[in-house]
Order: sequence, then C-alpha cells, then structure tokens
Amino acid sequence: QVHLVESGGGLVQAGGSLRLSCAVSGTIFSINTMGWYRQAPGKQRELVATITSGGNTNYADSVKGRFTISGDNAKNTYLQMNSLKPEDTAVYYCNVQSSSSRSRPTYWGQGTQVTVSS
Repeated sequence: QVHLVESGGGLVQAGGSLRLSCAVSGTIFSINTMGWYRQAPGKQRELVATITSGGNTNYADSVKGRFTISGDNAKNTYLQMNSLKPEDTAVYYCNVQSSSSRSRPTYWGQGTQVTVSS
C-alpha cells in the first residue's frame, strides 16, 4: 500500500523559512511528476510547484523566486520555502503522478499545515 508522508509544516513569522518533505512509502511505478499543492480556507486547491522525473520544474507565479522544489533518487520530494508571506498560509499537499498502469495515476499525501503570521 502506498502512502505519501509529509513533514516540515508549522508556524513561522513573515519573512521566515520552512522546508517541507514528502516521503513515499510503498511502490509507485514510473513516477513522472512530483509536486506540491496547497489549499487555503475557503479556496480551491492550487498548484505550488512540480518537478518531473527529468528534473524540469514549474512554479506558481506567486511563489517564483521564493520557493524551490527538489527531489532525490529515493523518490522523496522537498519544498524549500523562503520569504514566507501570510498569504502562503494553507494546508500543503504532496502529489505524485504515475504513468504506469500498475499504479494509480495520482497519489496525495494527508497534508501539512503551514501558518505564516504577520
């Protein structure tokens, strides 16, 4: 059974930094993209950043220059968040996408809360 386990959320003051981690337990075949999404209260879930198996990255305009996504060979993914703003407050979700018929197309973590105080 596959689980995505996020960690690293918390409370931080504006201008501070946090590093989120997502660890994959279980087997996911042919991962093509890993990413982070977030959902603030009363808002839809939105893309924050993604990284492909080839190392290509994509960021939401609102986080460009402040957040950095990375991954490692152990299929973990990280989100370094610098210069945090109160509007970054949300539950952050790890996402993994597979191109194999032996796995589900997409997996989600349970979410980790990030709160940025002004």
